Amino acid sequence: MTALLVLLGLTVVGSVVPAPVVALGPGPTFDTLGEVNGTPVVSAEGLPTYPTDGHLNMTTVGVTDGITALRALGLWASGTHRLAPRSSLYPPGESAEQVTAQNQQEFDGSIANAEAAALTHLGLPTRVTVGALTDGSPSAGLLVEGDEIRAVAGTPIDSVQTLLDTLGAARPDVPLTMTVVRGGAPRDVTITPGSHPGDPARAFLGITPATSPVAGQELTITLGDVGGPSAGLMFSLALVDKLTPGPLTGGRFVAGTGTVDAEGRVGPISGIQFKMLKAQEVGAEVFLVPAANCAEAAADAPDGLNLVRAGTVGEAVSALETLEAGGTPAGCS
Repeated sequence: MTALLVLLGLTVVGSVVPAPVVALGPGPTFDTLGEVNGTPVVSAEGLPTYPTDGHLNMTTVGVTDGITALRALGLWASGTHRLAPRSSLYPPGESAEQVTAQNQQEFDGSIANAEAAALTHLGLPTRVTVGALTDGSPSAGLLVEGDEIRAVAGTPIDSVQTLLDTLGAARPDVPLTMTVVRGGAPRDVTITPGSHPGDPARAFLGITPATSPVAGQELTITLGDVGGPSAGLMFSLALVDKLTPGPLTGGRFVAGTGTVDAEGRVGPISGIQFKMLKAQEVGAEVFLVPAANCAEAAADAPDGLNLVRAGTVGEAVSALETLEAGGTPAGCS
């Protein structure tokens, strides 16, 4: 009788008390060529656009939080989820709101990089702009988001890298003049850099630069309630598809994942097994895999899903073109 009561007590506790874990599994997927709540995920203004076909789905990892021990055990036993310490996603001392804000910041950065990577791949004219400003930084109140940066300390700025190199020579507390264009009018702005939080010898201005299309042209990526940087590749491909004649997918259902930098290099992500499961579930035929994730993906690939290696945006475009031509692009092994 005592043992039965103990078992009953453990069962009650296990079904009520939250466990210190989260469950990771397949998350939502969105077609970057389509619409969400009536709004196109990707759009362009002031540039010629072309009809698309098929799907270019970005994939996510779902996080189930606040689960009981019994619920956690059930998810683990399903074979489609993995348990992880809650502290690995929500570090001690950081609130869920802070983690969400960090994920949103990463997502916003991935959008800027995706736009830059697409523009670079297509060889379209670009300009360097202020993508974001850090609150309370030396640039706050002097620059605004969207300012076009033409020169820094007399050095013409023609790329984000040139800007970073030029700012790398700046020193804390030594004023420098930036020439920016705002509202069509150039102006000189003098900013006194502070000290970088991680290295007091480095200058800190609080600017996040972006590669933007020329004035009169605008790229827009809109997708709410999604955080993190791993949709960058699929956003870039959607822009390339909409800005070039002929459907990039050839009408296929293509899904994928991968971070992307402004130069179009595709970076690794976590949770690829869950993303592949979701892609298979919704009917994807092809899955674009970051080169660094290829071995992991090949080991867990669902049946019937064609894995295609993507080391850069250019490689991904070429792979899809090869498929359309009846060829076999580089896969994962």
